[in-house]
Amino acid sequence: MIPKVVEARYTHDFTIHIRFEDGTEGDVNLREELYGEIFEPLKDIAVFKTFTVHPDFHTLCWPNGADFAPEFLYEKIQIPA
Repeated sequence: MIPKVVEARYTHDFTIHIRFEDGTEGDVNLREELYGEIFEPLKDIAVFKTFTVHPDFHTLCWPNGADFAPEFLYEKIQIPA
């Protein structure tokens, strides 16, 4: 089953707090994942903050077409202690 992002909010630096449909939630730091042509613009924090949760694909996406697979985000989640 593919996890579905239902809510996401910017927290700080390149970290986003994500909640999934199954109730799992936590922080994902994407700083080290911003490589390659499509992700290069996201290194500008103002651009990084423009993400939304795609209504059909249920993952983070940006206006330039960048996105991350929800499975990847689920695996990267750091549940707060």
